Amino acid sequence: MNLTPVKIPKVIKKLFSNFIWSIDTDEKTLYLTFDDGPTSEITEWVLDCLKTYNAKATFFCIGKNIKNHPNIFKLIIDDGHAIGNHTSNHIKGWKTSVKKYFEEVTEAQGTIDCQKLKSAINKSQYRKLFRPPYGRIKPKQAKLLLVEGYQIVMWSVLSLDWDKNVSPIQCSDNVINNSKPGSIIVFHDSKKASKNMMYALPKVLNYFSKKGYSFKRIPE
Repeated sequence: MNLTPVKIPKVIKKLFSNFIWSIDTDEKTLYLTFDDGPTSEITEWVLDCLKTYNAKATFFCIGKNIKNHPNIFKLIIDDGHAIGNHTSNHIKGWKTSVKKYFEEVTEAQGTIDCQKLKSAINKSQYRKLFRPPYGRIKPKQAKLLLVEGYQIVMWSVLSLDWDKNVSPIQCSDNVINNSKPGSIIVFHDSKKASKNMMYALPKVLNYFSKKGYSFKRIPE
């Protein structure tokens, strides 16, 4: 049984108030995020789907996946989406030393910055966004990253697309029933999550677009 909450309790947000859980706005705006890519075919499908609805998003990429799929990573940038750091090897913060964790984040950031330099893009429009894999990070790890200028981005709503016990319909309902202006929503452009995500994402985009919502990347 998965006890992961779809919507983050307010008490958690207060305890970790130096993390970004949502974006303060009065506008009908949502912030889609995608973790664990780039992934062959799946990330490209996501980009095409977003383009259909003129939607922008933030992709929290794994360093090794960027190295394996530099052309897909370039597509994300060229389509005007934001990039976030998700460590080099998707490590678990609770089981990793502060030193090793920082090395993982720094290595991934180096890969991100190196690939950005190869694109005709203004680097100044990007901030150093970081999302801890599994949402698990030690206080000392977080403190160091914040000192180094990273903004730790968590979420308002989890689609639970990776969960094999969650149906595609439940996945879309998780987002539709729990999102509000300024919500940061988590999907995954990974093979594990692809069945649920590929069903839910178009449903979410269509539902909220009809209600007058726009989808923006986190740096905006």
